[in-house]
Amino acid sequence: MNLVNGKFGYITIILVSIFAIVGVLMLDPIAQDLEYHQFIDQRNIFAIPNFWNVISSLPFLLVGVMGLKRIFYSHRIRLIEDIKVAYVLFFSGVSLVTFGSGYYHFSPSNSSLVWDRLPMTIAFMALFSIIISEFVSLKLGKILLWPLIAFGVYSVFYWHSTEVKGEGDLRLYVLVQFLPVLIIPLILLFFKSKFTDVKAYWILLCAYALAKILEYFDAVIYNVLLLFSGHSLKHVVVALGVLFLLKMYSNREPI
Repeated sequence: MNLVNGKFGYITIILVSIFAIVGVLMLDPIAQDLEYHQFIDQRNIFAIPNFWNVISSLPFLLVGVMGLKRIFYSHRIRLIEDIKVAYVLFFSGVSLVTFGSGYYHFSPSNSSLVWDRLPMTIAFMALFSIIISEFVSLKLGKILLWPLIAFGVYSVFYWHSTEVKGEGDLRLYVLVQFLPVLIIPLILLFFKSKFTDVKAYWILLCAYALAKILEYFDAVIYNVLLLFSGHSLKHVVVALGVLFLLKMYSNREPI
């Protein structure tokens, strides 16, 4: 790692983090918009409400189990043994998204949304720790793993508890969702990986950005395609991003 780039990277990440955290916390509390639960595709197929939004969550289970299998059985994955638990948490979280998302879309509400967001948060925070470990500092990544997971889980339950009180506040969850998305590209740009391939991290970031666009244009996409909505396609796109990541983990070599 170039020393100048490394110092500039640290300074940039710290400044971005400070501005983002202060900026979000200065906002008024953000309640969950109940319109969020009104997805355009509400077709009941085989007695399953919101069928395609439920079923489109299955790819997460497939790719998550593939990742866990490669970690524990085939060992066809290049990882840092010292933070193996982070990779396990990541693929476990991805697998559990199927059940949390499926349950939420079967009966959309603030209460069921908790179980959709929890596994996503665990996977997201574990991946953040992995990237810090692989690019910035193994020691720092190990130290941050459990605090990141704990803060992510807390942000979901904090939001839900405030909703129950009629004082909904998503600000902490917004930080969990979007601060890593700001920091990860900076890490990829300014720090050198301990492995030969990093392309899938960029692919996953692009998949996440595309998923947000698909989610936003849920109704527009459904009205054009008629068969699938933006939200169901969102699930498939993110799962494909994780699949590319798994392929990279299997093919890369340590430097």
